[in-house]
Amino acid sequence: MQAIHRRHFLTTVAGSAAGLFAIAPARAAQGAEPPPPVQVPLGKTGIMLSRVGQGTGMRGGNRQSNHTRMGFAKLVDLFRHDYDHGVTFFDLADLYGSHVYFREALKAMRRDKVTILTKLWWRHDGRLPEGMAPAFQKRSTEMAIERFRQEIATDYLDIVLLHCLTAPQWEAEMQAYMEALSEAKERKYIRAVGVSCHGLDALKTAAKCPWVDVLLARTNPTGANMDGKPEQVVPVLREARANGKAILGMKVYGEGRLTHMKEECIRYAQTMDLIDAMTVGAETPEQMSETLTLVAKHPAAKKA
Repeated sequence: MQAIHRRHFLTTVAGSAAGLFAIAPARAAQGAEPPPPVQVPLGKTGIMLSRVGQGTGMRGGNRQSNHTRMGFAKLVDLFRHDYDHGVTFFDLADLYGSHVYFREALKAMRRDKVTILTKLWWRHDGRLPEGMAPAFQKRSTEMAIERFRQEIATDYLDIVLLHCLTAPQWEAEMQAYMEALSEAKERKYIRAVGVSCHGLDALKTAAKCPWVDVLLARTNPTGANMDGKPEQVVPVLREARANGKAILGMKVYGEGRLTHMKEECIRYAQTMDLIDAMTVGAETPEQMSETLTLVAKHPAAKKA
């Protein structure tokens, strides 16, 4: 009987110890969770968003990207992980095909606490603006905004950008698109409008253009996948800031080319004193958590 009790005692102790060891890593993991990113104002737009946003366009094009290629369940889970960790800024695009994926995640989010950015791909069927009548351009934009709202299942879009502008004369070429977006803004279907640029001359035009509320600009410390070298881009962003533009940073890790120097990239983004927030193309919860940890380690400088 004593032996039985002894075996029972040892088994119980061993089980309790195993339980303690199981709990310890869980508590350690909880303690290692990154703090949520701060909520910040987006320039003069009246929009609040998290300092870090979830991008959806890694290797994007033709209405797909690495994010949508990972499958519906994984991308929706990533969105929900982000939201649970304080990320309220989500960077979508028609060109990435990410609208319907986010619609599912949005069901578990408070719409008034989420900032949705999307982008209008104006190069319909590969045609340049001069190949389309202005009336067609305007009508296609109106239809696209209605489609975006339905695809995401939302009454309004926080930010809509003209996607991937490269020509210095884009302001003249995009007049019909800009007019349609402005009218949608007046009807409160959109809260802010702007552009994403993929060319230094296009960026210079955006910095001056009165129509632009929000500028999505490529920025990192080495110039990887940027519109120019940092010493060329930064003065343009300073001009944009002086002209009242809100600025969002993208390609913070050079679209994956700078993952070996993530801390340096985040330190640069946080201390350049120009961007309101940044979007990163995290493809796993772990990648987003790593970025949030680095952002907390290197607090943002006051914007110029």
